[in-house]
Amino acid sequence: MKKCIRYFCGSVKAQEKWLNSMSEKGYRLKYTGKLIYKFEECESNKYIYCVDFVAHKSNKELKNYKQFLENIGYRVMNKNANLNLSAGKIRLRFYGDRYGKIATSPGNYNKELLIVEKENDNKPFELHTTIEDKISYYKIQRNAYLTILLLISFIFLANYIMSSLTVNNIGILLIIILSSIPTILIQREINILRKQSNLNE
Repeated sequence: MKKCIRYFCGSVKAQEKWLNSMSEKGYRLKYTGKLIYKFEECESNKYIYCVDFVAHKSNKELKNYKQFLENIGYRVMNKNANLNLSAGKIRLRFYGDRYGKIATSPGNYNKELLIVEKENDNKPFELHTTIEDKISYYKIQRNAYLTILLLISFIFLANYIMSSLTVNNIGILLIIILSSIPTILIQREINILRKQSNLNE
């Protein structure tokens, strides 16, 4: 059993790339916790992975989606995108769908991602296949990061008005800059897909 400690700051692509690189080295994911990934040895490249952002779904929608993927023959594991270690939490998600706007623990809190595994059949493995589906999927991710960015920006602005530029405000400003990076990168993916969509029409 190989144990790794990793945190991807919610980056779906980076996590997916790393899991597939571990598979290429002959490791199959067996368990995942907040920061810990446990692997068992297997034939090199026997399994391939997709990581899916599902924070916008309600607990019921998440269970149904997970069941659907398992019925197809995929192996599915829940994964957190944040590092909140407490229990009994309720979080409001403005970007969620209907009942997905409220995340609870136990429930769909700390289950923002799904790691989906299938045996490698040398065919592309994508959960979102059409350009329109991908654009919609990336918009959900962008809106999640944008919500965080706007809330932190509001806190910074309120602090700045109350106390000018302090050490705390400089820290908040750094968090704003770091939070804007995934928002910009995801928007870039959306723009690329939109261009592809126009070319295909």
